[in-house]
Amino acid sequence: QNYLDNFWPDLKAAHELFDSILQARRERESESQENHGKEYPEHLPLEILEAGIKSGRYLQGTLNVNKHRAQLEAFVRLQGFGSKDTG
Repeated sequence: QNYLDNFWPDLKAAHELFDSILQARRERESESQENHGKEYPEHLPLEILEAGIKSGRYLQGTLNVNKHRAQLEAFVRLQGFGSKDTG
């Protein structure tokens, strides 16, 4: 803010962009506080997930995403299974 005020006081677009970024940051921080520091809300409570994993209803694994083709290539490696049993 100081840089814009001191060196670019007449550049209205830059000031508007700065205000927009600042507002977005404040909104994200307030959402984070509402979610108790979690970036994303949980889909199911932890207790339900743990019970589902123990009963076999849910499977636990690791999501691997190709960093170069993230929207096209990803797979889940299931825990407790050999590398041939992943899909």
